[in-house]
Amino acid sequence: MRKLIQIGLLAMVAAAPVALADDADWVEKSNEHAQVVLEVMSQFSPEGAGRIGVDGLDEQITDLGPGIYERSLQATRDVLAELEVRLAKETDPKIKQDLGILIKALEDSIFSSELNREHMLPYYTISQTVFFGVRGLIDAQIPRERYPAAVTRLEKYAGLVDGYEPITEQAKARTAERFDVAGLSGPYIDEVEQDLERAETFVTGIEGLLAGTDLQGWEESYATLAGQLRDYNEWVRAEILPRARTDYRLPKAMYEDALRNWGVYSSPEELIEQATKGYMDIRNEMEALAPQIAAEKGWDTRDYREVIALLKEEGAIDGDKLLDHFHSVLRDLEEIIVREKIITLPDRDAGIRIATAAETAAQPAPHLEVPRMIGNTGEYPSFIIPQLTQNEDGSWVQTDDTYAAGSWTLTVHEARPGHEMQFSSVIESGVSIARALFAFNSANVEGWGLYAEAIMRPYLSLEAQMISLQYRLMRAGRMFLDPMLNLGLITPEEAKSLIMNDMAIGESWAQNEIERYTYRMPGQATAYYYGYNKMQSLRAQTELKLRDDFDQRAFHDFILAQGLLPPEILKDAVMNEFVPSQLN
Repeated sequence: MRKLIQIGLLAMVAAAPVALADDADWVEKSNEHAQVVLEVMSQFSPEGAGRIGVDGLDEQITDLGPGIYERSLQATRDVLAELEVRLAKETDPKIKQDLGILIKALEDSIFSSELNREHMLPYYTISQTVFFGVRGLIDAQIPRERYPAAVTRLEKYAGLVDGYEPITEQAKARTAERFDVAGLSGPYIDEVEQDLERAETFVTGIEGLLAGTDLQGWEESYATLAGQLRDYNEWVRAEILPRARTDYRLPKAMYEDALRNWGVYSSPEELIEQATKGYMDIRNEMEALAPQIAAEKGWDTRDYREVIALLKEEGAIDGDKLLDHFHSVLRDLEEIIVREKIITLPDRDAGIRIATAAETAAQPAPHLEVPRMIGNTGEYPSFIIPQLTQNEDGSWVQTDDTYAAGSWTLTVHEARPGHEMQFSSVIESGVSIARALFAFNSANVEGWGLYAEAIMRPYLSLEAQMISLQYRLMRAGRMFLDPMLNLGLITPEEAKSLIMNDMAIGESWAQNEIERYTYRMPGQATAYYYGYNKMQSLRAQTELKLRDDFDQRAFHDFILAQGLLPPEILKDAVMNEFVPSQLN
């Protein structure tokens, strides 16, 4: 169930597939097949299943009881066997395709779970798990009547409800029972140390969530749970840190499996070859653009790194002005989208908000928060901007995401026409659960985000175009640095130096990148440029087929209406459905 849980908790994928009239029959039948997968997901990760919209799970919590690995693996195998029987009997091509998506998700989950069991010591970040379990029920887009379930969930985490053991004790037991298994690798030491450093933010963040409501009578239960979480973190310090590995690299089989789970189906060596070539092409464009910007600004330099540094300094945005600034940028981008007939915009505003302190600790980068996928009643995605902190003198600590020239590409990627459009289309046009949830991977999602940056870049100012190219340079860099680090071809220090000195990225972002490649999400960062290349290739092949009949708005609307399909299935839909429809 590891990949399915990852889908629910990490991806937090999109909302409400309500089918169009012509598609209602096959979508409804497809969704019946997806329900059996959702049922097993709900059994072992109810918080994740509830987050995507499965009803009746608000008071349920993650199962970390004895035999969890064996029980979840067997349940997954049983569902897989059932879906294979259904596939053999199915005749509708779209439903067969969806069954294939579901079956592949289960097969990948089983393979990854077995591989992880064979190589790795179980390790749980319980403070973060509990925070997001409570956070999933306390949100402005969630009806107030669901809030009390957060208290019940908190009491179950603490073992204060009959039949429930504290989740911290379950986590200790599941890890400790594997201590004597020979050949297992512990988590990377830097990961454990950083988790411990951030743990208290989540503990106090739970209190902050509850205190921000009108709920009553939770304080004593919270105090009990907070004590358990702090005790668990000390146990991690005493028992896990000494067992942590000092080499961040995963076993080769696990790294290649990680790439596949993120939707990347090239070998590490192939990724390095493709990305280094692209990196040089992008850098050449930046070198050509830098003198034009410098001349326009009156700066005495031709170096793109110096130009970027000056743009950051010139355009720094104070923390209390961030929200207004990004709303203004979004309005200007929407005018471009309509004028240039790039894509069909939704008939509503995109959501943008500033993250809380705990959310910023969990995800220090700008991102899209996506509501539930099933049973959605009008909730929509929101572009989340991390909080900025203030120095003692009242000035704001700046990041690579808080200056004017960079705000354009960031808003394109996370809002419109990027991820917010991508997930909103799933809500508004309606696709099957298989296509909206179980086909999800980083390659199709992040590939669209980077492609969105590319199609908007020609209409931006020169300085915004420079940062658009810088962001693309960063994504190409990810696609060779991540595998190079995990193959031992470059050191973290060398990679960080390249990011800061050649890509002109600040120290904080550069450090986050190294953590991402080495232990946070090995392999995931390659998906941006990989998926982008797939999208650009599909666009080129479609234009060649249609020539003068190519309509970019129709093409983009069709792409988003397909849901979160992986590149190979998306290509099949474009060539066999979109292209013929445009030629008729």
